[in-house]
Amino acid sequence: MSTTELLARGSRSLAAGGDDSAGGDGPGRPRRRARRGRAGTIVIGALLGVGALATAFPFLWMVFASVKPRSESVAYPPQLLPKQPTFEYFVQLFTELDFGRYLLNTLIIVVICMLGLLLMAAAGYGFAKFRFPGRDALFFLVLVTMMIPGQVTMIPSYLILNGMKLTNTLVGIALPMLVSGFAVFLFRQFMATIPTEIVEAARMDGAGEWRIFFRIILPMSGPILAVQVVLTFIAGWNSFLWPLIIANDQNLYTLSVGLSLLNQQIATNPSLQMAASTLMVVPILIVFVIFQRYVVQGFALSGLK
Repeated sequence: MSTTELLARGSRSLAAGGDDSAGGDGPGRPRRRARRGRAGTIVIGALLGVGALATAFPFLWMVFASVKPRSESVAYPPQLLPKQPTFEYFVQLFTELDFGRYLLNTLIIVVICMLGLLLMAAAGYGFAKFRFPGRDALFFLVLVTMMIPGQVTMIPSYLILNGMKLTNTLVGIALPMLVSGFAVFLFRQFMATIPTEIVEAARMDGAGEWRIFFRIILPMSGPILAVQVVLTFIAGWNSFLWPLIIANDQNLYTLSVGLSLLNQQIATNPSLQMAASTLMVVPILIVFVIFQRYVVQGFALSGLK
């Protein structure tokens, strides 16, 4: 092959390489795609950050307003950050008002409601792993209770508790919240995913049903238990209408009822109201932050979309 032919072949190869680069198949194309991908990620992150800030702004305003003096909370134009922060209104809630008693009542109700987790977990385990006559019909009734608004059952519940002499008691306030059809449904959906072979192997080893439930089923149901801890805590902590109906004694009121009474107990004070609201919201936020990973995992594994 002559030198002229070799030079011509090399020129054609270079031209072909240049055409490939121009056509977009060269190394420059992935870099451009990566830059566009990073730019899109930055834009999406900025939009999500603005949305998160807008969503969190009322919460931040409430927290900062709770430590403002009253003169700053009613000043115009309003300012987000306090100039002279003070915790006097949190102290006033527990010294001059009855929020210490309201807090204790709310915690007692939450503890009683937490005891219902074992009942709901046992019901979910029974529906998931036991076969007995009428199981499907009973589970259908459980699902039907999820479609009935709570306000519809308040009058029958009041009449039943009044007949049991449990009105005007903390037990009477907590008893209707002890069991939830939605919680039984969640437990059943999750426990149905636990391999039946594990339960059968434990039975063959001589373990009783309660031992299987407490030593095997509950430890394996950690995610859905975390979900129910959060939901039960929120339900008990935020209870308002039912305690207001069932309790005539102000010493049995919960935090949410006490918060609604602030306008009647004392002149309007935005800082005092924000301090009480912060006392209501922050514990729920702390509980959710602690259990949020398990909440997402529990809903994902229970089959909910």
